[in-house]
Amino acid sequence: MKAIDQMRRRAARYLDIDAVTIAPARGLFSLSFDDIPETAWTEAGPILAEHGVLATYYVCGGLESGWNMERPQFRTEHLQALHAAGHEVGCHTFGHTSMLRMDAEAMRLSLEANAAWVAARLDGHRMTTFAYPFGDATLQAKRIVRDRFALGRGVRDGVNAGRADRGLIKSIGLESRRLPHYDLEAMMAEAAASNGWLTAYGHDVSDRPTDYGCTPDDLDRVLHAAKGAGLEILPIGQAWAKLAA
Repeated sequence: MKAIDQMRRRAARYLDIDAVTIAPARGLFSLSFDDIPETAWTEAGPILAEHGVLATYYVCGGLESGWNMERPQFRTEHLQALHAAGHEVGCHTFGHTSMLRMDAEAMRLSLEANAAWVAARLDGHRMTTFAYPFGDATLQAKRIVRDRFALGRGVRDGVNAGRADRGLIKSIGLESRRLPHYDLEAMMAEAAASNGWLTAYGHDVSDRPTDYGCTPDDLDRVLHAAKGAGLEILPIGQAWAKLAA
């Protein structure tokens, strides 16, 4: 099963590419948080506000008030507060199930359930961008995502510049397991020099993060690096609208 899953992920990466041109007038940086652990808002929110930055929060309605990776998840009032503050709310399926484990009908039902759940709590808000749970994309999932959303964001490292796949946009992980291996300043400089788009995803934010989270100092450093490189910082949906225009 593991080998088959790897083959399906590789097929999604290299086949059925919906090619788009990434060439903004000025390099872009977009920050996102997946699942929305409670601290992605309570700890990260004030840091974003201090920097005057808006981010994208990819929500799974089924995780509300629950636990994931041994961390408490968002409550509805958190989601409403971040939305009111101007942050983008995007889709991450309803139950945080890997696309590798769902057939086409299950995917559609999960996306529809999440859309209805979010709309009921955010005054009819319609999510326009998507992030794959666990970064698990398949060819079937990419087709469904492209039909429903402006883009799908994955977890493959790299700057999006020149030709990119609308169904599987690259993104770096603001995760304690990955951050030591990145030269963030160099990646920001690359995005600026190539007129590219660097996106990043994180999870929890605390002084003792999970392997998939980062510290407040990490987040502050990333935002300083993006500003230092002269990148324009926008939520994923807003950045895509600028690129599409």
